[in-house]
Amino acid sequence: TAANRIREFHELSKVDDWHDDTRGYGQKFLPVSSVSAYIPGGTARYPSTVLMTTIPARVAGVKRVSISCPGSGGGYPPDSVLAAAYISGVDQVYSLGGAQAIAALAYGTDRVESVDLICGPGNLFVTLAKKLVYGDVGIDGLYGPTETVILADETASPVMCAADLVAQAEHDVLATPVLITTSENLGREVSEQVQTILGRLNRSSIASRSIDERGLIAIVEDLELGIRLSNEFAPEHLSIVTKDPGSLLGLVENAGMVFLGELSHEVLGDYGAGPSHVMPTSGTARFNSGLGVHTFLKPVPIINLADAAAMSLSEVASIIAREEGLTGHAEAAEVRIDLR
Repeated sequence: TAANRIREFHELSKVDDWHDDTRGYGQKFLPVSSVSAYIPGGTARYPSTVLMTTIPARVAGVKRVSISCPGSGGGYPPDSVLAAAYISGVDQVYSLGGAQAIAALAYGTDRVESVDLICGPGNLFVTLAKKLVYGDVGIDGLYGPTETVILADETASPVMCAADLVAQAEHDVLATPVLITTSENLGREVSEQVQTILGRLNRSSIASRSIDERGLIAIVEDLELGIRLSNEFAPEHLSIVTKDPGSLLGLVENAGMVFLGELSHEVLGDYGAGPSHVMPTSGTARFNSGLGVHTFLKPVPIINLADAAAMSLSEVASIIAREEGLTGHAEAAEVRIDLR
């Protein structure tokens, strides 16, 4: 079910080639030829990340899609990861993790085929390795620990808000769970509910440390100020849980993904609402977006001018080229004007 929703969302997100015959220009979108998604593993299992990375690549038209996932205890990747790879139509699975996996995928080995683009999240070493190989190979982005901002008013459920904050906190001790609210009572109740939930988690120690060291409840005068704070933070996830969440959407400037209302909660984004859960973190939502079909497509402009338009633009090009001192450029334009 999750795979189908993810596939449908990205099919709808595809952009079409276009060409304007009158103006003589257009654009074609070409998929990269090969992609590998890094799937974190070792002590964890993330079949969801397989779906969220490889299905958009397939929808984009990538010909060869592989994944690299460290095996548990030196063995193979978890069965659920292999099942997700099968469902997603992955061509190759490498039981390989860490910075060395990124190097192998970027440059190839006798057992690993190099690719054109590496995507997916990973630990600090994986992220730094992606940064190092960028330029020799494409990457989707550099991802840090997860973060979420919940913007809520007095109508929000403290139980649901607390559950969402803890859900993010259990990812990583460096995860950042933030509540911004206009209601001091809600803030107090959420704080109490968080402590109740922490006591029954499998990963309680991780979530507790994240809450203690990185968590925040901010009380603000109004929702507009709350949105301004969120825009400054540029969170990976923004949940708007207010009486009329849609009315605030137009004020959002920086966010990886936006969730409107209590039932459209962030955990659904993690597992199958449709968009990829690989989202910009650490403030990079100011200039970047989440992984999607666009990640795997190369926009290629096409120029096909009518004769009259080509002659007119050649005169413009000649003037600019001579101003820049590039007389060879100018002559390449002028020779066409002279032969007209």
